[in-house]
Amino acid sequence: MSMDLAEECRTWAISAKAASRELALASTEVKNRWLLASAERLLADEVAILAANARDVASAPDFGLSAASIDRLTLTPNRLHSAVEGLRQVASLPDPIGEVREGHTRPNGLQVLKIGVPLGVIFFLYESRPNVTVDAAALCIKSGNAVILRGGKEAQHTNRALHERLQAELPKQGLPTTAVQLVPTADREAVGHLLKLNEFIDLTIPRGGESLIRRVAVEATMPVLKHYLGNCHLYIDEGYPIDGALAIAANAKCQRPGVCNAIETVLLHRNWAETGLRPLAEHLMKLGVELRGCPITCSAVPGAIPATDDDYAAEFLDLILAVKVVSGWPEAVEHIARFGSGHTEAILTPSMAVARQFAARVDAAAIAINASTRFHDGFELGLGAEIGISTDKFHARGPCGLRELTSTKYLLTGDGHIRA
Repeated sequence: MSMDLAEECRTWAISAKAASRELALASTEVKNRWLLASAERLLADEVAILAANARDVASAPDFGLSAASIDRLTLTPNRLHSAVEGLRQVASLPDPIGEVREGHTRPNGLQVLKIGVPLGVIFFLYESRPNVTVDAAALCIKSGNAVILRGGKEAQHTNRALHERLQAELPKQGLPTTAVQLVPTADREAVGHLLKLNEFIDLTIPRGGESLIRRVAVEATMPVLKHYLGNCHLYIDEGYPIDGALAIAANAKCQRPGVCNAIETVLLHRNWAETGLRPLAEHLMKLGVELRGCPITCSAVPGAIPATDDDYAAEFLDLILAVKVVSGWPEAVEHIARFGSGHTEAILTPSMAVARQFAARVDAAAIAINASTRFHDGFELGLGAEIGISTDKFHARGPCGLRELTSTKYLLTGDGHIRA
């Protein structure tokens, strides 16, 4: 059985590689037609797609999913429409393939151009969030890459429903059907087999829990684009208005607690905490947030649970928030350096001088100044749908959209030039 599965995986990868060569030559017009046709197809089949998702949601308790995980799994009409809008927005974005990124002419007359080219084949693993099926396919096709999708078993019916419709539109636009493939088995061995196929697969992107990502990082024989955790912090500096801080903290924690750009710890300047800690705690607790705090927090807030280092290091992905009172922004920076994951960090301050110091010293893919961490998202930043957020420093960092799914090629044009 293992040998048969290994051969199947190899077949998928070989066909994806062949498709990637055709995609590299596809015109912007053809790729955009597929994106727009797929958007219309998903809207037309909304009822069937949501019915498939309802099957997955109904089975969620069998997989032991938390409330936050079920929220990520649920495909509401608004979320489906958002995914459709993502397809349209990607169609409206400039094509990164063939784009001249640098160019100059040497003193000897040799012309040098650096242009965007596809990576080739992307193996994309993800858990829950079935809308990611649409985002990943859209970005890969527009950037000229074939993609092998491997979703979680908890979303199998939704992923299949979305994939069937996306794939059906490919040949109608003259694109290879195997440009978007969905791994049909939940067998974990398939992942291991595919991670060994670096001669066909050029990049792997895991998007899910830390255990999945660490497994991929260890087993992959090709580059991996990833982030392990989204342990995001919000630091509230002295002098920042309490009402504004309450609104931003609630948005950053409660809007969607199960996503990677939600905050997990709030750090409070001790002067701000004197008047702001109690209102902040009461506001968040009314929204269902469990607080785990430092000694100052626990003494001021009835119901707060004493926090441990494990709490400050945790990505709760739930309505749980660690709270710590600090002496000022330098201590906040030290705390983030110790416990942060390099994803998204935020500061609320009336002082742009303090904001600049914070932003310069904190090592993260994004820094939000007087704004919610929830804006660290490709769609919100105007990049279109994203395939994930990377905390790596090579070759991409932050929201990974079209450009991050490309590489470059140098074109050297001469007129009989030879090197002296």
